[in-house]
Amino acid sequence: MRLLLAGGGTAGHINPALAIAEAVKRARPDAQIAFVGNQNSMEERLVGRAGYPFYTMRVRGFYRSFSPSAMAHNFDAVRCLVGAPSRAKKILREFSPDIVVGTGGYVSGPIVQQAAKMGIKTAIHEQNAFPGVTNKLLAKEVDKVLLAVPAAEQYLHPKGRCVITGNPVRQSVLAASKKEARRALGLGEWETCILSFGGSLGARPINEVVADLMAYTQKNCPQVRHIHAYGGSGRAAFMERLRQNGVDAQNERLDIREYIEDMDRCMAAADLVICRAGAITLSELEAAGKAAILIPSPYVAENHQYHNAMVLQKAGGAAVIEEKDLTGELLIKKVAALIADPGELARWGHASSRIAIIDAAQRICRELLAMV
Repeated sequence: MRLLLAGGGTAGHINPALAIAEAVKRARPDAQIAFVGNQNSMEERLVGRAGYPFYTMRVRGFYRSFSPSAMAHNFDAVRCLVGAPSRAKKILREFSPDIVVGTGGYVSGPIVQQAAKMGIKTAIHEQNAFPGVTNKLLAKEVDKVLLAVPAAEQYLHPKGRCVITGNPVRQSVLAASKKEARRALGLGEWETCILSFGGSLGARPINEVVADLMAYTQKNCPQVRHIHAYGGSGRAAFMERLRQNGVDAQNERLDIREYIEDMDRCMAAADLVICRAGAITLSELEAAGKAAILIPSPYVAENHQYHNAMVLQKAGGAAVIEEKDLTGELLIKKVAALIADPGELARWGHASSRIAIIDAAQRICRELLAMV
């Protein structure tokens, strides 16, 4: 079996592709697997680290603006688009795949579309509840559409042959033990653990309200331990906000970091998670059975994080606060109500776990093997 995976732009498109590759390799050790992505990109770095062959093609999205810089970018995007079909055809002829899978991002469009035209089996995997532009266009052309959640199907072409598979979740998240994680982090049985983060670079609005929340819990909730990652560009402003709020950042009940390297352990230990609503993050919350307060990023395409978050809220596992409504006072009110009622926290966690799909990579692998 020869499998070609295409996707990129964000880790949310790349990590599922890597998880699919690992599942196929476990099922078919003789499988030949390669990836397609943009040159000098995140996907090139991550795929290279995983050790798979990597083909490059240059594809760029369009900016919805008429500013001089946007016009220059869009002109270059047109040039890339014109050259993409011939480059895709060359890659397909060279690797000669049995099946091509797109996991989202602009780079997956030309390669999957060209594969379909050449009669090669094709599939796409959509991680979000609201599909991206590329996958919307490809859904009617591919042999199979693999969806993370049923809610996505309503936005796709009726001809799309959809299968619900879920999003692949890291094995370390699935295997983590809450009891062992809390012991490793020095958490007592009586303590409530809050985990919060806003992404690798941080998110200023989340950092601000988390600093307000820390001021409240430090004064009023001795049972609360809080782990927070302020992100690569957020330290100075976050620490200043804590200082203004009179928070002792060295307090033993606070664990303040730039990044959370051991996310599997911290998520396992947490009783409540405050974060954005990226598709893979939500799948990990569900797999770990965690209650969450979700603050969707309004800066992503098609506002897809809001749609992702609403799926978990409707299931009873989360509360959604849109960034335009976000204040420290509102966050404190919601968190205070939850930590005052451990039973409610547990119910949210159970609701989250009820919609989890923990064998997504295996499901996707079975669908692909059946196609070839």
